[in-house]
Amino acid sequence: MENGTEAKPHIVLLSTPGMGHLIPLAEFAKLLVTKHGFTATLMTFASSASKTQQTFLSSLPSSISSLYLPPVSLSDLPPDSAIETLMSVEAVRLIPAITSALNELKTRHTVVGFVADLFGADTFDAAHDAGLRPYLFFPSNLLMLSLMLHLPDIDVNFTCDFKELEEPVKLPGCVPLPGTEILAPLQDRSKECYKWMVHHGQKYREAEAILVNSFDEIEPHAAKILKQHEPGRPPVYPIGPLIQTSSKVDMASGSECLDWLDKQPTNSVLYVSFGSGGTLTKEQMDELAFGLESSGQRFLWVVRSPSDAGDLSSNYYNAESKKDPFTFLPEGFRERTKEKGMVVSSWAPQTKVLAHEATGGYVCHCGWNSTLETVVHGVPIIAWPLFAEQKQNAVMLSEGAGIALRLEKRRDGVVEREEIERKVRALMEGEEGKKVRRKVAELKEAAAEGMKEGGAACQALAEVVEMWKKGGGCCNGF
Repeated sequence: MENGTEAKPHIVLLSTPGMGHLIPLAEFAKLLVTKHGFTATLMTFASSASKTQQTFLSSLPSSISSLYLPPVSLSDLPPDSAIETLMSVEAVRLIPAITSALNELKTRHTVVGFVADLFGADTFDAAHDAGLRPYLFFPSNLLMLSLMLHLPDIDVNFTCDFKELEEPVKLPGCVPLPGTEILAPLQDRSKECYKWMVHHGQKYREAEAILVNSFDEIEPHAAKILKQHEPGRPPVYPIGPLIQTSSKVDMASGSECLDWLDKQPTNSVLYVSFGSGGTLTKEQMDELAFGLESSGQRFLWVVRSPSDAGDLSSNYYNAESKKDPFTFLPEGFRERTKEKGMVVSSWAPQTKVLAHEATGGYVCHCGWNSTLETVVHGVPIIAWPLFAEQKQNAVMLSEGAGIALRLEKRRDGVVEREEIERKVRALMEGEEGKKVRRKVAELKEAAAEGMKEGGAACQALAEVVEMWKKGGGCCNGF
């Protein structure tokens, strides 16, 4: 009891590093608070305590408190360790701190469950130690979840690297995946990050339930299969799409590009952005610039300074460019394209851009958060995947969901300006573009219906909430 009234159920959520993990988990917490009467604590790692993250956390409702976990040293790991390895090891080393925090929270709140995201499965042990049942929040799609759940068996049955497979990998209900398109940390079995991913796939089965930020209509066959009861596998609840609804950053800045969009014709602007962690090489920036210019289409491009690797940079933890990105654009590009194009540095209010009536297409890295945002706003995609699971997302979005056109790359991975020009024209004014535009409009409507009262996603979440309120999140009852 609190102040003579019944205590509100309290949920504890753990976000591993990356805004792509934090944003949907925070939106999930907001939904529990506003629609189901919960309070929440959102735990984050010290390694990701950037200005970007701090600003985002400060924008959350007062019913959602933030808890920064203490820093842990990773200095003993090899300097070339993959980001997946770093996050996984950090999670393991934080188990004692998380256990202590959970026990302390239980003295002040009626804690009904602990929810970790996809790289935090080892922290299920902390939940058990604190007398709580663990749940998994999966911020990607059902294709990715299916791969992770089958990965321990695939690891035993396959002896070669995925990139060496002659036939695509066929997961139940999912689009066939060429081995080369399977997510990056699984491409080399000898790497430590591969072993960690297999380990996570095993740990997922210890969850009481898996909550997925996807919805049935975008992956209908996978949804039908994963929602069926399977002995030894947690029940799966698609509760999406959960996308960022508002932030202090959106409200405080971004007016310049929105004002520019106000002056453009309906569906005429191609939005170009590679997410909070994506960067291109200098060569690829040049090809993109010349491709956009020669296409003759209107564009809004969020530019970041290039990286040597051209895929995942230190921007994973902080979206701001470390150098002025405009200095890396081809000489004279901004002047030549000023009548039809706008270039902004590092960041744009993406949900507002996608919601704007002038936006007619999106060159997208296929990160799942951005994908859901573009679906919710009915904007078709040119798929340009960079890292993590983005390549396999691109396969699903083009060949499965039918809402994206895929770019062809050279052997060295570079997309040439001529290919960029072709696909931009095809999306913005061709028959291919009309086809994907119709399909994404259908999914926009289905996504909205699912989140309404009585919709599939709304009902799925209501089932989980009822389970928590009846004591399904606490080992010794509510």
